[in-house]
Amino acid sequence: MNTFAPDHIGVEVRPSPNFGPRRDGLRPELIILHYTGMATGAAAEDWLCNPASEVSSHYLVHEDGRIVQMVRENDRAWHAGKSSWKGVTDINSWSIGIEIVNPGHEFGYVDFPSFQIEAVIELCRGIIGRHAIRPDMVLAHSDVAPGRKVDPGERFPWGRLAIEGVGHFVTPTQIQAGPSLVSGSAEEPVRDFQRMLSRYGYDIDITGTYDQRTATIVSAFQRHFRPARVDGVADVSTTKTLQDLCSLL
Repeated sequence: MNTFAPDHIGVEVRPSPNFGPRRDGLRPELIILHYTGMATGAAAEDWLCNPASEVSSHYLVHEDGRIVQMVRENDRAWHAGKSSWKGVTDINSWSIGIEIVNPGHEFGYVDFPSFQIEAVIELCRGIIGRHAIRPDMVLAHSDVAPGRKVDPGERFPWGRLAIEGVGHFVTPTQIQAGPSLVSGSAEEPVRDFQRMLSRYGYDIDITGTYDQRTATIVSAFQRHFRPARVDGVADVSTTKTLQDLCSLL
């Protein structure tokens, strides 16, 4: 594609051919944050602009805070894959995707540098202002594709973003002894917990059974909102943190 005027001030433009029109009248109401999960930022940028990859993102944020825009915000980038949130399955048509350079779990997961996070915050603020995106609609790739994806992972500083007005976050309840929901737990407490996850937006069936799908979604929730322990167990800390978040919706 030809070059285009950037949507955000101060970013570089490197057009990706991997995009299309948004479908079914959907407009950007979500921001999805990813990590690149590749050895270098340069390799990730090249891959997102390679027609053979059939993937792209609206933005890429390098470790030094440099931002590259590859797809216009009004277009549909191919970043989310098979995913779902609040019953919508075409997340690509409903979102703006931001890739954050980090090797990820496969290549030596590391903390995100401050310059990079500051750039992510400033970029998200701009997107939120342009598209009136609600705080609870700033999400991890792992939220919309639990089990299939784990990015941007438990090292990502969601609390810092929230302090700066980006995203929905509460201080996680301290991990403590107490009753937990696991395989074999009574149906009604499990059903109540699944309802809360569904209300928040996760793609979960209300079955009353603490099955593998439930544990996978709990792990995704913990990775975003209670990262001190990601184990798929709905312990007191996880349940109370979810209740606190739902109370703010």
